[in-house]
Amino acid sequence: MIDYQSILNNIYARVTRETDKGKIAKYIPELSRVDPNRFGIHLKLISGEEFSVGDSDVGFSIQSISKVLTLSMAMSQVEAKIWNRVDVEPSGNPFNHLSLLELEEGIPRNPLINSGAIVIADILVSQLKDPKAEFLKYVQDITGDPSISYNLKVAQSEKETGFNNYAAANLLKSFNNLNNSVDAVLDFYFHQCSLEMSCAQLSKAFFLFANKGLCLKNVARLTKSQAKRINAIMLTCGFYDEAGEFAFEVGLPGKSGVGGGIAASLPNEFSIAVWAPGLNPQGNSKLGMQALERFTTLTNQSIF
Repeated sequence: MIDYQSILNNIYARVTRETDKGKIAKYIPELSRVDPNRFGIHLKLISGEEFSVGDSDVGFSIQSISKVLTLSMAMSQVEAKIWNRVDVEPSGNPFNHLSLLELEEGIPRNPLINSGAIVIADILVSQLKDPKAEFLKYVQDITGDPSISYNLKVAQSEKETGFNNYAAANLLKSFNNLNNSVDAVLDFYFHQCSLEMSCAQLSKAFFLFANKGLCLKNVARLTKSQAKRINAIMLTCGFYDEAGEFAFEVGLPGKSGVGGGIAASLPNEFSIAVWAPGLNPQGNSKLGMQALERFTTLTNQSIF
């Protein structure tokens, strides 16, 4: 039997000694105030057992990790329509790159880059009467945690500085791939990215991707096929222009955010979340990447 707690303790001792912890995301002013020394991991097994180390219960802005959650909500409602408006191919470019969007006439490469997630946000704005409230309730329900909420200061900070996202949304609108107003869609998008969750809460949210679409309450939020497809998209597109590196080094479907979080899953085995705010040049958590590589090496558990 694997001694998960000893492995997490080993990882914590090793990575927290690193002197180069990466760089905090400063282009969103609220994120620049985070302590760069924070580090936590939470592991949730399909069996129900949980293991953690460090700052695993401290909330942080999940940012782009939210794209997986909005995608899962949209797929559960209108999956067939999604793939007419967004592709499922790796972009090979940074998360906020716009050149491919123009080249491919307004069809984002995948739903986990910013432009693709904005299309998913547009779908939810069309489908839901109160998108922000209903999406928050969805996340609270799949985690069983009603305390999860938006960080309104982060949402406002993104609204005031998100010029690239305004550009992407307007470009999508010019190609008729946005049905609602740019302001309405981005208001929802900035709020979804501002969700504040801990590693413990994130591991519970990602439990359904490890559990064939069943959430913690054993309720089917996705079909087995939908859960499989989301895992596939995470593996190939979850880390932007570093997706290949993450698959090579870690070997898990996962998603990163510029808040320093990474959430990942191993189908039929576990979900795991790590938080270390400092980022590498690709915008992924520097120590988080190292921690997950060490985790799959020490446990000998990955999809490969």
